[in-house]
Amino acid sequence: MDVDNKKGYLKGTTTIGLICSDGVVVGADSRATAYTFIANTEVRKVWKIDNNLAMTIAGTVGDAQELIRVLKAQAEIYKMNENRLMTPKSASSLLSIILQQNKYMPFEVGLILAGLDGDVPQMYNIDAIGGYTEESKFTATGSGSLTAIGYLEDAYKKGLSVKEGVKIVGKALSIAMRRDAATGNNMTIAVITKNAYTEYTDKDLEKFSTAK
Repeated sequence: MDVDNKKGYLKGTTTIGLICSDGVVVGADSRATAYTFIANTEVRKVWKIDNNLAMTIAGTVGDAQELIRVLKAQAEIYKMNENRLMTPKSASSLLSIILQQNKYMPFEVGLILAGLDGDVPQMYNIDAIGGYTEESKFTATGSGSLTAIGYLEDAYKKGLSVKEGVKIVGKALSIAMRRDAATGNNMTIAVITKNAYTEYTDKDLEKFSTAK
C-alpha cells in the first residue's frame, strides 16, 4: 500500500487468493510506502471475517477498515438470523452493493473475499465500484499482482491441498517482494478449511518451506 498525504493509503501491495481441494488460502505482504519511503512495515492486509471467511485488502486503509467493520457486523447478524455462517457469495454480494452505492465517492479498495460455503471453497475478486468476479483457481491484487500471477499460472494445479497452497502463495509473495518496491517486509497467509481458520506468519512459513 502507498501512502499519500491527501488520500492516505493507496494501492501498492500484493494480495493473493488460491482455491484448493480442501479449502482456500489467502495471503499478503505488510509494507506501506509513501512514494519511495517505506512508511510502515507492519500493515495488516489479511482479515478474518468469520470462521469460514477471510478478506484481503489493497487500497486506502481507512476505506478498507470501514468495510471490514461493516462486513463483520453483517456476518454476525446473518448468523443470528439464519442460524448458519454467511457464505462467500452472500458476503461478496453485500460488498458489491455497498461499493456500487458509493461509486461517485468510491471506497479506494481492491478486495479478495474467500472462504467456504459448507464444504465448497469459493473466492471473489471485488473492485472499487462493486464489480465482483468468482475465481475458480487463483487471483491477485495490487501493484505486485502481475509478477505473482506469472508464477501462479505455472505453479497452480487442479486438486492442490491447502498445505501445498500455502507454499505456492508464500513463493508468489516472495517473488513479488523481490520485483515490486511497494511489496515487502513480512507476509501473512490464512487458510480456511471445514475444520478451522488458521493464520501463518513468517516464522510459521519457514517450516512449510522446509517440510516435505
